[in-house]
Amino acid sequence: MPEKCTLPLPEPCSCYAPCLFCWQQVEGIWGTGSMRNTESESWRNWDWRFHPNLLVIGRLHFPQLALRRRLGQLSCMSRPALKLRSWPLTVLYYLLPFGALRPLSRVGWRPVSRVALYKSVPTRLLSRAWGRLNQVELPHWLRRPVYSLYIWTFGVNMKEAAVEDLHHYRNLSEFFRRKLKPQARPVCGLHSVISPSDGRILNFGQVKNCEVEQVKGVTYSLESFLGPRTYMEDLPLPPASSCDSFRNQLVTQEGNELYHCVIYLAPGDYHCFHSPTDWTVSHRRHFPGSLMSVNPGMARWIKELFCHNERVVLTGDWKHGFFSLTAVGATNVGSIRIYFDQDLHTNSPRYSKGSYNDFSFVTHANKEGVPMRKGEHLGEFNLGSTIVLIFEAPKDFNFRLKAGQKIRFGEALGSL
Repeated sequence: MPEKCTLPLPEPCSCYAPCLFCWQQVEGIWGTGSMRNTESESWRNWDWRFHPNLLVIGRLHFPQLALRRRLGQLSCMSRPALKLRSWPLTVLYYLLPFGALRPLSRVGWRPVSRVALYKSVPTRLLSRAWGRLNQVELPHWLRRPVYSLYIWTFGVNMKEAAVEDLHHYRNLSEFFRRKLKPQARPVCGLHSVISPSDGRILNFGQVKNCEVEQVKGVTYSLESFLGPRTYMEDLPLPPASSCDSFRNQLVTQEGNELYHCVIYLAPGDYHCFHSPTDWTVSHRRHFPGSLMSVNPGMARWIKELFCHNERVVLTGDWKHGFFSLTAVGATNVGSIRIYFDQDLHTNSPRYSKGSYNDFSFVTHANKEGVPMRKGEHLGEFNLGSTIVLIFEAPKDFNFRLKAGQKIRFGEALGSL
């Protein structure tokens, strides 16, 4: 009877190779000849003894080795395939209680960060699907229970609506974009700037170091948010090469400062927005982008959230210089409509990251742009979102606000 082979078993694999005992180590000991041939006498007479090194504090190494094998396969994949394969495991890592998958870190696996995981969600696709669903006409008998549930959930005040009868609204989109009674939102005439919409004040104040606060302690770049000022043909200054030069391009009058105000529209708020002051709109810039949630909790979580999301920037002038209003899209709010801009189409299926589309309202026939009166209808969202005002004003401009306060369209934001 032939003797049994007594070659030493290789040590348990410590790398992420896609095999249980690392074939490179095995091939180095056994070679590539008859040892891997199932008809070989040495292979058939191999002494399959249990190796003591496979025991660590009473536990088998086999589960960890199997995990390392799978992780080794993941490491050989392309980046898109790797994200696709590791995404479900990451979701389980954050959802399961008591750190059930925390032992995976011992074998070299690291979960995708919560921010990266959230950014990988196809929010644009979901928003388009939600938009299609909103256009579906509801049966007459189903309208009252559906709208009543929404009213109860988000605290909608239907007594302010121009049409209080719930059966009047054929679909969810019409209900979201409902108009108000004329006397429901009186426009304040004593102050120079009013709130363009219902919502909650997230932040306000003076722009410092070309950084704007989306919520307290979390900022974003002013230039990244508005984009370069390359569309100004009569701009006397060169393109911005630093923070100060970009600010100088916006501030047109000596002694003025830049101010900002961020207003968050909840799903239960009035979804139309209006002109916050008397001004002239000369330019529109559309940034295609993500459609992540813009609620205050998410704004604290993701830096430069407003710069990542799809947005429409309207810029122009008022009596004190530069003025801009930006409508920021959000999850299920891919549709941003500007009433006087029929060429604007948001939430397109395809877009290039970081790109933007410019459109000028100043033409040979209209050399001033689009004049807007304070309180005039300007546009609408399909659900809650965010309005960002960035404007130039004298140093004695004062906001009449408190961070976190609820505000309604027509109420004062500030004045000189």
